[in-house]
Order: sequence, then structure tokens, then C-alpha cells
Amino acid sequence: MIATALADSANLYAGNIGFNIDGLTKSFWQLTIDGLSYGAIYALVAIGYTLVYGVLRLINFAHSEIFMLGMFGQYVALELMGFTPSGNAYNEGVAMTVVFLGLAMLFGMAVSGTAAVGLERVAYRPLRKRGAKPLVFLITAIGMSFVLQEFVHYVLPKIWPGLGGPNAQQPIKLVQPVEVFTIGGAAVTNVTIVIIVAALLLTLLTDIVINRTKFGRGIRAVAQDPDTATLMGISRERVIMLTFLLGGILAGAAAMLYTLKIPSGIIFNGGFILGIKAFSAAVLGGIGNLRGALLGGLLLGVMENYGQVVFGTEWRDVVAFVLLVAVLMFRPTGILGESLGRVRV
Repeated sequence: MIATALADSANLYAGNIGFNIDGLTKSFWQLTIDGLSYGAIYALVAIGYTLVYGVLRLINFAHSEIFMLGMFGQYVALELMGFTPSGNAYNEGVAMTVVFLGLAMLFGMAVSGTAAVGLERVAYRPLRKRGAKPLVFLITAIGMSFVLQEFVHYVLPKIWPGLGGPNAQQPIKLVQPVEVFTIGGAAVTNVTIVIIVAALLLTLLTDIVINRTKFGRGIRAVAQDPDTATLMGISRERVIMLTFLLGGILAGAAAMLYTLKIPSGIIFNGGFILGIKAFSAAVLGGIGNLRGALLGGLLLGVMENYGQVVFGTEWRDVVAFVLLVAVLMFRPTGILGESLGRVRV
């Protein structure tokens, strides 16, 4: 009887989890394409974590809120351009749609970049000047994450009525997903193409900046040995500020792409889970490694998409973190595992 009860419990548990291999097989290409679009967004946010960690050895958990502010920034930009929330996409023509989306992205990048620099100036720089321990930085980062959330939750609605607060903003849609071509019977939409191409281009530009410019050499020098870099005439504070700025700009771009993919998450805590996943992507690929952040983001997006079909949608986030733990058990430094300070031109 005990054996029967245990078997029934196991069957019930398995039934709750689900194990739909057939669904994965049938929808493999569609899941892969959608997963890559999610992963591209994770990768852009993950680069911000990677840059700051590479230079300061700091896990900037408030970076998820920098992303969230970018979502509100692009939303405000669209409102200022005369758009209002609507359930249907606006028909502005391809050229004008690109212009409006580009302006909204630039505004979101400006908001996120400014917020990131302000965060570094207000929260982290005073700690560095006082020689605070790493644990203090970590606690401060977590605290600032909640401060920024609650600012949008309670203060922003008083400054800009109708913006922020406890409810998600109704989306402003400029692009209606349209199938462009198919791969293995899976539809590739215009939105998917924009997200993946934009993320790859921005990652490539960032990689070029880090590996081919004077500013990039300064970042790598500070990441490798900050004291020696200072003796060589590199302004450590300027490098740190510009590193936060670059990470914030990429988070703002990711915010625009995210609202194209999921135009309903513009809310004060809308960056929390995505930020954790982006951090996981950075660790998965190799924290401090730009290309690792891209690889980790794409891999995480695809695998969690597979997992939600195999195990059920409620297990989507669990699959992402289980994958991270599984990889780190065998590769503690991540898949690529090269720190920013050891990147070579």
C-alpha cells in the first residue's frame, strides 16, 4: 500500500511538472527563434553587469532598475511625439516607424545612461572614497534597486501624473509583428529580426569599443590593475563613470527591444526578473567577458524556451536557473570564462 501511495504521488508530481518531448520536437524551430530573440535582450542587459564587474568587481544588482527606467524613458518619448496607448499598432509606414522607434530608443538610452551614471555617482563613488568592503557595495546595490523601484512606484506618479505607480503602463505599439520568412516551418517576424540584428550590432560595436579604442584600453587596464593604470595616467574615476554610462546605454536599448517583444511589462518592478536572468546569462557565459555575455544570453533564452514546453510554462524561470547551476558545477568560471582584464586586442 505504501508503495502504491508513493507511486501515485510520483505520478501526480510528474503530471504537475509535465514532460512534453513531443511538443519540443514539433515546435523546435519556432522555440529556437523566439528563444534567440529573448536571449538577445538578456545579452544586452548582461553586458552591463559584465562591464561593471570587470572594472569594479561589483555585482550591480540595481542594473535591472536601470533597464526598467529605460522602458519608461522610451514610453515617455513616444508620448511626447504624440502617440497614445492603443491596442492596435500605428500605421506610420516603414520609414517613419523606423524613425520613431529610433528616437524612442535614443531617449530610452539617454534615460538609462544618465540614471546609471547618477547611480554610480550617488551610491558607489562615496563608498570607494571611504574604502568600503565589497559586501557594503553589494548591500548598497540591492538597496538602490529597491529605492529606484519605489521611486517609480510612489514618487514618479506625483511628478508626472499617469506615469509609474502600481499598474503597468498600457503599451504604445508602433510595430505589428508580420511574418517575413520561415525556417523549418517556423515564422520569423519583422520584430524578431529587428531584436536579434540590433542586439548583435550593439554587442559588436561594444566589443570594438573595448578592444579597439583608447577608452577600451583604459577599461581593460583598470580591470587588470587599477593602481598601475592610475600610475600610467589613466583616470580611474572617469573610466568607471564611462563604464556605467555604456552599460546604461545598452540597457536602454534593450528596454526598447523588450517592449517590442513584450509590450505589457512597463511597470516599476518590470526589470527585476529580467535583470536576474541577465545576470545569470553573464555568469553563464563568463562574468567579465563581453562575448560570454552574448553567448550566455542567447543560450539562456533558447533553453528556457525549450524548458517551458517540456516542463510547463510555470517552470520557465526555474529551467533558466537550473541551467546556470548545472553549467557552473562543471565550469565555475562560465562557458568562456575570460575576465575583462585579460582580453587581448
